[in-house]
Amino acid sequence: MSNSYKASVNKKYNFDLSTEDLDSLDIKPTNTSHLHVLKDNQPFKAKILNSDFQNREYEIRVKKSKYKVVITDELDVLIEKMGFSLGNAKQVNNLKAPMPGLILEINVEPGQEVKEGDSLLILSAMKMENNFTSPRDGVIKTVKVKKDDAIEKGQLLIEFEA
Repeated sequence: MSNSYKASVNKKYNFDLSTEDLDSLDIKPTNTSHLHVLKDNQPFKAKILNSDFQNREYEIRVKKSKYKVVITDELDVLIEKMGFSLGNAKQVNNLKAPMPGLILEINVEPGQEVKEGDSLLILSAMKMENNFTSPRDGVIKTVKVKKDDAIEKGQLLIEFEA
């Protein structure tokens, strides 16, 4: 599969993006939640208000407008076309780090009951804060990290009771 993505903005506008399209953007983080974007010699300041890395959903403010952006890749599109959803395809029993980073906040503890979408932890990675939410309803079995831990890609972060 080539690297192509679909972006939905405010559930109203849909864009097909290639790696080349993304490479044409000049994006520089100015701190953990602010970005400077240069597109066609036009500068923009953007602020990431909320990021749900696991579900690929981001809330962004450009000037005074807010945008909810959902990004999918070719695999997501193929799974959707086949009539499957990731939520129904498998039972998620643990949360692993998709990238290296630093644990900024842990919002759960062993034995705690959580609902799908509840915030589990916040990971700082690539100069952005990523809010990891629960992929399902369940009970936290173990929390394998603590605040200020430096973690590696693939490291087990949280286990759910089966």
